[in-house]
Amino acid sequence: MAYQDLRAFLTVLKQSGELVDIARPVALKYDVAKALAKSSSVQGPALMFRETGTAFPLVAGLYATRKRALLAFEATEATIHDKVLKGIANPIAPVDFKGAPPCQEVVLKGDQIDVTKLPVPTYSPKDGGAYITAGMVASENPETGVPDIGSYRFQIQAPRQLGLFSATNHRFGKNIAKAKEMKVPLHGALFIGVDPMLLFTGPVQSGDAANDWFVAGGLRGAPVELAKTVGTDLRVPAHAEFVIEFTVDTENLQMEGPLGEYTGFYTPASPKPTAKITAITHRKDAIFQGLLTGKPVTENHILKQIPFEASVLRQLQTEFPSISDVAVTNSGGVQVYVVIAMKPRYQGEARQAILAAMASNLHPKWVIAVDPDVDIRNSAEVEWAQSFRVKPREDVFVVERTAAAPLDPSTDGDLSSAVGIDATIPVGVGFPEVADVPGWRDFALPEIDKPSK
Repeated sequence: MAYQDLRAFLTVLKQSGELVDIARPVALKYDVAKALAKSSSVQGPALMFRETGTAFPLVAGLYATRKRALLAFEATEATIHDKVLKGIANPIAPVDFKGAPPCQEVVLKGDQIDVTKLPVPTYSPKDGGAYITAGMVASENPETGVPDIGSYRFQIQAPRQLGLFSATNHRFGKNIAKAKEMKVPLHGALFIGVDPMLLFTGPVQSGDAANDWFVAGGLRGAPVELAKTVGTDLRVPAHAEFVIEFTVDTENLQMEGPLGEYTGFYTPASPKPTAKITAITHRKDAIFQGLLTGKPVTENHILKQIPFEASVLRQLQTEFPSISDVAVTNSGGVQVYVVIAMKPRYQGEARQAILAAMASNLHPKWVIAVDPDVDIRNSAEVEWAQSFRVKPREDVFVVERTAAAPLDPSTDGDLSSAVGIDATIPVGVGFPEVADVPGWRDFALPEIDKPSK
């Protein structure tokens, strides 16, 4: 059964030894990030910072390991992709929460609004300020009314103002552009601290016409309970810890950035739209959530990987049933480096599959196809296939003028180029047999075998 809210998931993490309380003061500026980076480096637990210098605790690192991501999905490595694919294929409509929603137990308006009183960390030394990184935005296409939820960054600029950034090819960015074109206001709601499946819904590649609340319901296996915001008809998760309601201002641009982004590099500051806060609502004893971003691997990479891989696998298998798995690697920011496992049915099929992956919304610039006997999540095995199953002159190709991945510092503007590598064994061609030791995984060796817990 799906977790009802963030607190239900925190309970499971605590019981599993995957959440540790830190009762002493830890500075929001840089020290929270240092603690998260240190825990992540040893596959350590999520951290609950109780003394933040504000009225609220801060929890972070919830999805900084694959193990906790699987706990969020209530799945195993063997079942995860099948579960996600079934969830995407079987959407469930949201329902309205009956009664007063928990997310509005406290309502702040007018002079009561002060976003600087929230425990928002500053993660990297050259960041332009404190950033809300674990929030999700609910907005609607102003022309069609189709709702979108997605993860976007928000910089604290003033008590009632946030700097925002959304890439133009993301749905929130498209909604902003459409509202400006139609000369109508765009209302949004930034919600923070929700059940895991809502955060994992954001990266699902489901198309601009998809209602993300239905997608989230499919992943949860149960409908999302929604409540109207206090100032508009926008709907948000009724059990969210915090909701920040705002209107996008595209006329009076303010400098936003830098921020250490998913690429591992700082994005430079530039004039961007702002979010004018109209209300803040939250639960009693609310828990704020943070998320470390920066050089891979950080929490945002783990958070994106499962839905990205499942989405791309779903898209490619409709045309290429010979594809058995897809990896979108952490080292490539879960964006620009894709490995495909497939058994080509005919000469050239691997190249066609590579081109289809390049055309996906990820905009990768490295796509490698290997045979299913290669562990696509083991870089050494992928390099082995590249080393000994590739004729560079025939199997490596470059496609010019491809769409660039967002914020890639090596690209010029919106255009890039992409490299395809066909590292599959040629169809119908004799090839040496792999020299391997069969059955070693199941061979009993008590001297080094770890006892099962």
